[in-house]
Amino acid sequence: MHETTIATRTGFQGKLLHVEILEIALADGARATREIIRHPGAAVVLGQLDDGRFVLVRQYRKAVEREMLEAVAGTLNRGEDPVICAHRELSEESGYRARELIPLGSVVPAPGYTDERLHLFYARLHEAQGALHTDADEHVCVVYLTAEEIERDIAAGTIDDAKTLAVWLRYRLWQAQARRNEV
Repeated sequence: MHETTIATRTGFQGKLLHVEILEIALADGARATREIIRHPGAAVVLGQLDDGRFVLVRQYRKAVEREMLEAVAGTLNRGEDPVICAHRELSEESGYRARELIPLGSVVPAPGYTDERLHLFYARLHEAQGALHTDADEHVCVVYLTAEEIERDIAAGTIDDAKTLAVWLRYRLWQAQARRNEV
């Protein structure tokens, strides 16, 4: 089931995204075209305060024409370590700093058309919140939810952002494993 790239050309080059159009040979010898969005990847952080509340952000997403409730996340700079990105984005978007940052693995959100990889983290946060330092074209609102509220919103479809669902699932699995290890 391997596909061999025969030729590549640029379909679009933007500030963030690069689209490549690949001519490929399939395993059976047939030829096809693939359009691949090249993305530098991102860090996603599920932050939690000592009182148990989780820190998320609400922001308007033009692609879907609505506000979304999401975990803190941001794009990696070229060659940047995902841990560094996670710390930076957490501070910029929420105003909080991590006392502890725990890697939860990574996911590939849409392998049918992009090479983007999301690096997932859980953060235990310092209680003091600093100022937000978002990009000039980025407007976020910090939202505090309990675990029960997050799961209610997931069940209701209010939280439907894939990266937030992925980091929540990985957090819950990590939490369950930690409880089993305590026994």
